[in-house]
Amino acid sequence: MSEYADYSNRAATMASGIQLSVLIPFYKDDPAPLASALAEEIGAYELPIEIVLFDDGEPDPNLNTRIAKVIDLLPAPARLLTARQNVGRAAGRNRLASAGIGEWQLFLDADMTVTDNFLRTWLEQIEAYEFDAAFGGYTADPVQQKSHHLHAALAKGSDENSAQCRNEIGATAFCTSNLLAKAELMRKIGFDEHFTGWGWEDVDWAVRADQVGELVHFDNPAGHAGWQSPDVLLSKFRDAARNYGRLLEKHPELSALPSAKAARILKSIPGQALLRGVWALMAQSTLAPMKARTTALKLWRASWAADAI
Repeated sequence: MSEYADYSNRAATMASGIQLSVLIPFYKDDPAPLASALAEEIGAYELPIEIVLFDDGEPDPNLNTRIAKVIDLLPAPARLLTARQNVGRAAGRNRLASAGIGEWQLFLDADMTVTDNFLRTWLEQIEAYEFDAAFGGYTADPVQQKSHHLHAALAKGSDENSAQCRNEIGATAFCTSNLLAKAELMRKIGFDEHFTGWGWEDVDWAVRADQVGELVHFDNPAGHAGWQSPDVLLSKFRDAARNYGRLLEKHPELSALPSAKAARILKSIPGQALLRGVWALMAQSTLAPMKARTTALKLWRASWAADAI
């Protein structure tokens, strides 16, 4: 029995000459708005692009059924892969990379948004420049819930950077939210499936890919709409510490990163873990200034990383 079911719409069964595969994993999040927006651009301009969705373990069968109905109506080649078991972020993206038939592969998160000319811009970059992988960046979409303001502020302050800024940082500024790569490179350098749970598998991939290919940054951002509450962020950052430890173990040269330096400083302070409760309360406090809240969240993350390095 196959590890996943593969459902294709009529356009996908008739597709040929696919240049780009847009690969979208999801786990409970609804990818329909993003898939529909991408398909509208593909259909309107007859772009040589397919859309491949990956439902990681089908935690919501009703959502899976609805997505299958949605792709039937899309004016673009689209497929839905449904994993029989949850495999996680790294493994899920590897499954998507194996399934895509395009010469290029574009990874997007299910909760992202795109502009009307998003895919055409990526095709123009492919034609105009020589590179093996690129990160287009992302912008913060408007926040709809008060509890999400902390996440949006953190993203704006840490992750919403121009291509010029990201090119100065290099491979460690890559993430899988709007990552374009040659399929040939993905066959050589897959995501390390020993990174389990959330975090850092994308940086590890980029650092390894940078050793065999040409990685660049462009300004073709996708919108980030997957905001989460402070308690969810605290939990994710705590759990990601193990992956961060693995990242530094694999790539000792990354010990010069600001996040690694902060973790080492905290590690040298006796009893620093006792301060986590203070940082958690500060991050969750709607009365505290936003700068203080984001700083507390970063200290919380560095504190757990200190235990892992």
